[in-house]
Amino acid sequence: MLLKIFKGTRPRVISLIIITTGTVWLSAFLNPQIPASFQYETSPMPLYSLVKSIIGGSALAGVIFSLLMSSLLIYLLVNFNTTLFFINERTFLPAAIFLLITGLFPQNQLLNPVLPGAIFLMLAIIRIMGAYRKPATAFNFFDAALLISIGSFFYCNLIWFAILLFIGIALLRTVNFNEIALSFLGIATPYVLTIGLYYVIGKDIGAFFNDVKINLFGELQTYYFQRLTIVVLIFCGLMILISMAYLITRISIQKIKSRKTFYLLLWTFFISLALYIILPSVSVEMVWITGIPASYILAHYFVFVRKKLLPEIIFTVFFILILLVQLLYIL
Repeated sequence: MLLKIFKGTRPRVISLIIITTGTVWLSAFLNPQIPASFQYETSPMPLYSLVKSIIGGSALAGVIFSLLMSSLLIYLLVNFNTTLFFINERTFLPAAIFLLITGLFPQNQLLNPVLPGAIFLMLAIIRIMGAYRKPATAFNFFDAALLISIGSFFYCNLIWFAILLFIGIALLRTVNFNEIALSFLGIATPYVLTIGLYYVIGKDIGAFFNDVKINLFGELQTYYFQRLTIVVLIFCGLMILISMAYLITRISIQKIKSRKTFYLLLWTFFISLALYIILPSVSVEMVWITGIPASYILAHYFVFVRKKLLPEIIFTVFFILILLVQLLYIL
């Protein structure tokens, strides 16, 4: 019953998503925390440093900022499918699933650089898919590169997702040297402008490069998973594997644009997973990015799987488990 309601498009679904948002974020408002001394906090990138200076040391203000960023990202998630219609059904389900996935780590529901970075990544994915069937040189890839590069001025590890630009070119177009060059130019532009600005105003350029190095290759503190979190992670992982297998069996019968959109989202998922496994500078904060493709993959499964009882049970159990994680964190 719960899944059936979330799959709908009636106004009551929006109300339910708002209630779910309040429930999932309740622990953050009851016990607002100041961010721990991670590299991206002690050596913040320029735009994140600006956000920190505006918010000051207020933990509550940081939670409010992150909730606003999360709400904007949820809007973009729904709007992306509404515009491209690649799930082939108008639904708010990706928003609900994203809320639940990111609610798995209540410790992340505070001021952090990943959320604004994820918004820029989402906008970049939208721009990449906007290049579909555009004649001649598409400047969408320059725009997308610029967005990813600007996003890395919040969360530096976002720069690795520039790989999506070249995957997008290979998926959507006949490989065009101009578009590859524009992609590199878009990535480099914010950094070149920043270095020039630092030089003009007399700021330490070496310190900027050092911050970039620390954010990309420094080692974060070890995150210790609670038993319930491990159980929910395993459950979530199985859901994603089942949904991914289901998507792969149906992807060949989808429209070309839908197929290419899902391929790009799958690459986004695998890149985020690879960064978490490979880089010592990446930890569970990556869930804000991994949750983007995962929400679409799961939504596709829940919308189209023929057996109705099993997905209803899976979704309801997942919903309850996330609420338990949040309750445990409060207690």
